[in-house]
Amino acid sequence: MSRTTIGLPSRQQILDFIAASPTAAGKREIAREFGLQGHEKIALKAMLKDMAEEGLIDGKKTAFHRMGGVPRVTVLRVMAIEDGEAIAIPDSWSPDDGAVPPRLRLIEKGRGTALKVNDRVLARTEEAGKGWIAHPMKKLPTFTEQMMGVVEIDAAGKAWLAPVDKRVRHSSPIQDLGNAEKGNLVLAEPGGRSLRAGVKVTEVLGDPLAPRAFSLIAIHKHGIPFAFEQETLEEAQLAARLPLSEDKREDLRHLPIVAIDPSDARDHDDAIWAEPDGEGGFRALVAIADVSFYVRPGGSLDREARKRANSVYFPDRVVPMLPEVLSADVCSLRAGEDRAAMACHLTIDPRGRVTGWRFTRAIVRIAEVIAYEDAQSRIDQGIADANLTNLWAAWRALNAARSERDPLALELPERRVRLDEKGRIAEITLREHLDAHRVVEDFMIAANVAAAKALESKVAPVVYRLHEAPSREKLVAFKDYLATFDRKFSLGQVVTPGLFNRMIKDIVDESEKALIMEAVLRSQTQAYYGPRNVGHFGLALGSYAHFTSPIRRYADLLVHRSLVDAYGLEQPAPRSNLLKTSGLSDRDREDLERVSDAISAAERRAMEAERDTTDRYMAAWLSGRVGEVFETRLTGVQKFGLFATIIGLGGDGLVPVSVLGPERFHYDEKTQILAGEQTGTRFAKGDRLRLRLAEANALTGALKFEPEEGGGAPIEHRGRPGGPKKSVGHIAGKRGRPSNIRHQGRKK
Repeated sequence: MSRTTIGLPSRQQILDFIAASPTAAGKREIAREFGLQGHEKIALKAMLKDMAEEGLIDGKKTAFHRMGGVPRVTVLRVMAIEDGEAIAIPDSWSPDDGAVPPRLRLIEKGRGTALKVNDRVLARTEEAGKGWIAHPMKKLPTFTEQMMGVVEIDAAGKAWLAPVDKRVRHSSPIQDLGNAEKGNLVLAEPGGRSLRAGVKVTEVLGDPLAPRAFSLIAIHKHGIPFAFEQETLEEAQLAARLPLSEDKREDLRHLPIVAIDPSDARDHDDAIWAEPDGEGGFRALVAIADVSFYVRPGGSLDREARKRANSVYFPDRVVPMLPEVLSADVCSLRAGEDRAAMACHLTIDPRGRVTGWRFTRAIVRIAEVIAYEDAQSRIDQGIADANLTNLWAAWRALNAARSERDPLALELPERRVRLDEKGRIAEITLREHLDAHRVVEDFMIAANVAAAKALESKVAPVVYRLHEAPSREKLVAFKDYLATFDRKFSLGQVVTPGLFNRMIKDIVDESEKALIMEAVLRSQTQAYYGPRNVGHFGLALGSYAHFTSPIRRYADLLVHRSLVDAYGLEQPAPRSNLLKTSGLSDRDREDLERVSDAISAAERRAMEAERDTTDRYMAAWLSGRVGEVFETRLTGVQKFGLFATIIGLGGDGLVPVSVLGPERFHYDEKTQILAGEQTGTRFAKGDRLRLRLAEANALTGALKFEPEEGGGAPIEHRGRPGGPKKSVGHIAGKRGRPSNIRHQGRKK
């Protein structure tokens, strides 16, 4: 509830002033504009804090802007140079983000601009006046500097570079083939000042359809570092030989700790144990690989891990954050082997609340590594040992507390690509989500919360995992979307995860429920890392950090280092050339925000690369089914066509407006409806159509659909008021795996 006094401007007046201001507006500028003095300035400060907490403005102290639209830190691509100033747009922009990407002015230090068209930069963004500005943090490799494509030879014998990026619509002439041949996947660079002058091949990568090629395309396209320098490998070998110093670590080898992981997990960085405390509660342990003992700040290992920021997981390979001798061996919690661990001891009361915690460095010996499916089977068949039984009992208590907290719960599908021993696609399915997944997840969440609160209690630096409440702009869009279902959403109410959960629970029709869940997901802000706490909206938590995956996330490693300092857990590396401290470096302490921004951007890069690769595998899987008719649901509508998803499989593709029929179609941007001029046929998000797969391009991951013979009218509308009611039958489309917007990120 906001705190206001007589004389204060309204929230809308403040928002209007921020929007109209030609420069970034701070508390001082707002107070001057409205003539506020003395106690009114104090009330204004409180009011601005409320507005920031409600997601109406950002939380800066010196300047504010409306929330929503563009991430705080993102990758931008220069599209023009106007009056010596670079104008950029978000490098990744989909129709779901908006029909037209926003233009941002790049504010560079010094005179003029050193940037040129098509340059890519990592930048910090802010809204100023009626537009957006961005402050470049670093320049990134551009697509034109390092292009990837497939060599094609036309009938006249001329060579062309066909792009593998579905956003690039045209092939480029090749002026220098080098050693490349027709059909080769290659890297190329411009041969002149523009692409019209042609490109020259710089490296031949091989067969674009060979096993492991799809992930290779994503690695190069997104600029993911994948080769370690020799210095880094040598330092990793040196670190791997460090003794564990048993006399300085808590010995937990007597506990039957287990790691529950995917059957194909490449590393094991967490393990759990629990037992009843005799008073209705539980004593629990979350053991995490002690990566900070092996990776010291300032060394080559640390610099490489910081640059990568996280491991990237593909169906056929993993690009690890750390060299394999550490990530898959010495740091990985293998069964039956002594391992260094950071131990989080938890006290859980009978209601599932974590009432106490302590952190130690320990030696553990994992009793068993169990696949999720096997652990679930033992529980279901009643053949689980005491340890698994205790874990499930403790989880039921944690789950009860979770239900009381009521975090966001969305049932969204996740595709799983399974390859055979030769790297070929065996099948693509939707992942099944078991109680075993929830058991591990809730233990991890408890440890992550404990780490954040433990560091807060010590007034120590924290890299928080942050997820802000939905912005007003996104809530307005969500409200408008619900109106097409004859459902109301009040913008004046307090928005909580539970509000969304209750809304979804009340929907009986499974088809409509899936659409609303996707709309809820689109309304959410993107989670990120930062040193200033704003809470985690999706998990309904006030303090949350990432502590449980330091093998594959740099953010977790920073949290471990801060715990080492806060709890006096330093253990120097004896008889080695490694740096002595395993706590935070001065550099990290002084510039934690910049580091957090960089690893947030690297996380988004990894997610895009993983999604692109899955799309390519999906297109390859479907390439043998071109011409087949599928039941689909529309996920987007634009003036140039429709975006459709295959029900039960998840393949996404485009239906160009040109294939919908000979009549002219009109697009209503507000309602996002495409309507035929003569027949009145209307298309909107959620409509179900029978579509024929017309094209499946494995190189770009693009799918194209066309209506099956007999017309392209929707076979089932999602119930828009005033829309046609031509329903030709209900198609079951219940979809799988609950995701609960889980931002702690379990391994793939």
